[in-house]
Amino acid sequence: MDEERADRATAFVPGHVTGFFSPCAADDPARAGSRGAGVTLSDGVRVTVRADDGPESRLTLDGDPLSMPPVETVLDALDADGVRVVAESDLPLGTGFGVSGAMALGTALAANHALGRGRSENDLVALAHRAEVVAGTGLGDVVAQARGGVPIRLDPGEPSHGRLDGVPATRRIEYVTFGDLSTVDVLAGDTDPLVDAGDRALSRLVDCPTLPELLAASRWFARETGLPTDRVRGVVDDVVDAGGEASMAMLGETVFALGTGLSDAGVDAAACRTCEAGAHLVAPDRP
Repeated sequence: MDEERADRATAFVPGHVTGFFSPCAADDPARAGSRGAGVTLSDGVRVTVRADDGPESRLTLDGDPLSMPPVETVLDALDADGVRVVAESDLPLGTGFGVSGAMALGTALAANHALGRGRSENDLVALAHRAEVVAGTGLGDVVAQARGGVPIRLDPGEPSHGRLDGVPATRRIEYVTFGDLSTVDVLAGDTDPLVDAGDRALSRLVDCPTLPELLAASRWFARETGLPTDRVRGVVDDVVDAGGEASMAMLGETVFALGTGLSDAGVDAAACRTCEAGAHLVAPDRP
């Protein structure tokens, strides 16, 4: 039976920066995804779902209407006709921060509560994960964002199949972004080099689960796969030369660094922290 309807609910989902990954294909999207590691961010996406049959767009991000297949899939699965989804983000879309995954997961959490669907947390995470995989917009962001912290994805898939660990640390994170890279295009090519490099980077981190090692393994992965643009490579090198730890966010023309790494290298960067909590419902009047 449906729980009591609230007609309106808001969820916060942290941003997620992937340092390295190994794509894992499967016929069943519940088992597909990726192994890898990254950091969740205190900067993220706030998603409000409210029952409303008005004429405005069904989905907006920072006030602009848009179409996002994973969000539509989540709404359809929850039989969420006649709702409006209003998302606000500290982070740009399509630049390696997991915004589409955050919107799918935030919509699942908020719509479930607003409409009284009575689904469990793992059910909602699984729904958002499958929606992302089928759309080709992400492989591991949703499960990482649900966990929070510094997640290590040991096995792919939704919560009933995937296996997670984490680096027990929290730090200031700086980031700068120059533009987007197409996740769909990268994953449509030959993924064997990504699988090999991602598995080797994961082994490094499992042997030494620290934030500096995560960044070092990420830089190695980036070099091995040739994903960074010249601009990204140059900024990462500047941070390392200044004594810091930085790498490319997968997948975006974005650099992230520990502490004040980007600032110390003379880069005008945004700053936040690793997120101590995973995705969760919040009161509508709170950040």
